[in-house]
Amino acid sequence: MAHVVIIGGGFAGVWAAAGAALVRGDADLRITLIAPNEHLVLRPRLYEPEPDLAKVELRRILEPINVRHLRASVSTIDPSRSVVIANDEEISYDRLVLAAGSRLVRPHNLIGAERLFDIDTLTGARRLTDHLRGRDDLSLVVVGAGFVGLEAATELAARGQVLLVDRSPVVGHQLGQGPRKEIEAALDNLGIERRLETTVTEVGDGYAVLSDGTKVDADAVVWSVGLKASELTHHISDDLDHLDRVPVDRHLRALPEVFVAGDAAAAAFDEKHTVMQACQHASPLGKVAGYNAAADLLHKPLRDFTPGPYVTCLDLGGAGGIFTRGWDRRVMASGAEGKEIKRKINQAIHPPVDDASKILAAADRVYLELPFFPREELPFFPRETPAA
Repeated sequence: MAHVVIIGGGFAGVWAAAGAALVRGDADLRITLIAPNEHLVLRPRLYEPEPDLAKVELRRILEPINVRHLRASVSTIDPSRSVVIANDEEISYDRLVLAAGSRLVRPHNLIGAERLFDIDTLTGARRLTDHLRGRDDLSLVVVGAGFVGLEAATELAARGQVLLVDRSPVVGHQLGQGPRKEIEAALDNLGIERRLETTVTEVGDGYAVLSDGTKVDADAVVWSVGLKASELTHHISDDLDHLDRVPVDRHLRALPEVFVAGDAAAAAFDEKHTVMQACQHASPLGKVAGYNAAADLLHKPLRDFTPGPYVTCLDLGGAGGIFTRGWDRRVMASGAEGKEIKRKINQAIHPPVDDASKILAAADRVYLELPFFPREELPFFPRETPAA
């Protein structure tokens, strides 16, 4: 029996499994998802105060659509033999979807690096939450003023004084000029101090040392600087991009028998941009890659990856939120309105569970459906949802 193997239990991996199950129908095709944990972690929500609410049991998604979940970690991919090694077991595949996600870039040569906190994983977010639980009037340092750092800093502002540190001369450098005025206003509103063109060089018991020599109080230092794709991408290609992502074609194929999705894929968004390492791209990438892996085996037409409009939704804690559209990130909503859109998007990214028909129907849609807004009022999604 032909076998589709999917590596990764995040958004891309789960939706790849559903995409493969969608095209399989009643055909004789095995689908196995390999991931070490029992939950899909809703990573974009890990800045929230109760990270354990940001997870969904994988069995509630995979069992209804007849996908096997192998709880294991993949150490090796051998494309020459079409096998992966997971927990010392060799597993053969006819088609592979690599959807192993990304990892936080850890600092080198930082004294006291073991004291750093992060919200990159559920384990990391739990550790931070447990450390802060029941404590107020804290002194907190967040390193990195990008997407994750801004959401962490503005959420933590309710717990005490936050210092935001970044090597860039501006906050939100990755976000560009579009939303910067609103971001700066939100940081001012929350009393968040900024130290720009600066980083942390040492973390000690209750303090941090900055690169300019300043020693500051720090009950916790949260590291949120940079992502790299899973190291497994090196097993697929020697031609990786600056984020260690694998180049793929319009069908998300990297090798004749290997497709790549999510944060591991350097897929074209348009002629000027590649996709972002973010949920809004991981989910459709997974749906298309999984569909194509199965369709390729079943001699059915493959789908092109056609991403939806690019948007950004940023939670700014007690100062509200920002919703932007386009690669120039034009602000479409801010404050309380932006916060409400973010809240509803955080709800909408939860996959359906327990019902095969709903899971497969969602796998057949590329764009995120937002039923709580009349479609004609949506400034960021088209009225018609094109096929993948």
